[in-house]
Amino acid sequence: MNKKFIDTNIFLRYLTKDDPLKYDKCKRLFKKTIEGKLDLVTSGMVIAELVWTLRSYYKVSKADVIEKISIIVSTQYLFIPEKDIIVDALVLYGRKNIDYIDAYNAVFMKYHGLSEVYSYDTDFDSIESIKREEP
Repeated sequence: MNKKFIDTNIFLRYLTKDDPLKYDKCKRLFKKTIEGKLDLVTSGMVIAELVWTLRSYYKVSKADVIEKISIIVSTQYLFIPEKDIIVDALVLYGRKNIDYIDAYNAVFMKYHGLSEVYSYDTDFDSIESIKREEP
């Protein structure tokens, strides 16, 4: 089956329904994917941009963003190379008062056996398994 990459704005049109015509087209696209008629691929960067845009531009609550992204990530026939890291990052993001990118990076570190980070970002201080240092 032919795989196609799916960009952030397609997810946004579907989730926000801010353009009814585009929403309907995106809905049909996702329906074909769920039915196994289409394989889609996206990236962790798309997910990060989606989280950021929903929170900052559309003012969607953190809980709703986590729910929406969790549904996307669990969609059958949607391949995301970093899916396990994203799922764990969403859990950490929900539990802590930190940015999604910091949650993602903390989980990335864990998956790669890293427990120390050079950063000025104090979000890492709230994660017990990470020791933050400033250069």
